Amino acid sequence: MAELTQTEVYSPRSLQVWRTLLNWLALFFQIFLQILRALGHHALLSSSSSSSPSFKPLPVSELPDNDSPEASTVEIATASGDFDSGEQSEKLTVVLDLDETLVCAYETSSLPAVVRNQATEAGLKWFELECISSDKESEGKPKVNYVTVFERPGLQEFLKDLGEFADLVLFTAGLEGYARPLVDKIDKENRFGSRLYRPSTISTEHREHVKDLSCLSKNPSRIVIVDNNPFSFLLQPLNGIPCIPFTAGQPHDTQLLDVLLPLLKHLSQQKDVRPLLHERFHMPEWFQKQGIPTSAWML
Repeated sequence: MAELTQTEVYSPRSLQVWRTLLNWLALFFQIFLQILRALGHHALLSSSSSSSPSFKPLPVSELPDNDSPEASTVEIATASGDFDSGEQSEKLTVVLDLDETLVCAYETSSLPAVVRNQATEAGLKWFELECISSDKESEGKPKVNYVTVFERPGLQEFLKDLGEFADLVLFTAGLEGYARPLVDKIDKENRFGSRLYRPSTISTEHREHVKDLSCLSKNPSRIVIVDNNPFSFLLQPLNGIPCIPFTAGQPHDTQLLDVLLPLLKHLSQQKDVRPLLHERFHMPEWFQKQGIPTSAWML
């Protein structure tokens, strides 16, 4: 009888403990889902810079081999190598993408406070922005969107040092109503000689919002583009640097100062950037594996 009494007293308490535990687990699971939605796809799949000290060619998709002779040879009709001592060189033009390359941005209303707090506690610089949307309010007034922007670590030092040996161009597929006030914030020193927005991109049969470098320079040997989306430079694959996407989940990223800046400095000393970039990234071969023929390029 004593054992029965103890069981009757113990069971309700045990049940209450389990219910409390399950409620806490459900709460943590909801918070975890919000974090995943805010960080997006790249925060989980892209490797951090601490484990990637240098760039490597982009991973090749498992597509059928192309037996065309084009796939094995890419001809670059120009001289390569370093500049001779005293030889005058044209300044290198560096075209920089914006989102996930220099910054990452999230709609403020959908960004969980825990994500912002963790990023700022880790030292990420951030600011909030009012952006004019292309959409209209019910009264016909332009809609205002509120965005939270995180700067990639080392951004200001990167732009300052890069501007000492290169001409900087900002080229984004973002709309001007969003991108212009953002760039005003990160480029108070007006280091970008030009700013290009979505209307300056073009559409091809393979991708939309492609960035054609021929509108910026007639000399393809002295221009390079840095973009987390390789398809942005599919017209000039030998001039592109595919960088690791940046998200708020990478507060200790060091790509700008430890990887990109030394590479761009080295490229500035080359007569033609294309042989070195081809050797480093093999982008023409990568594009062919994605089913984009050489006839789509402007080498």
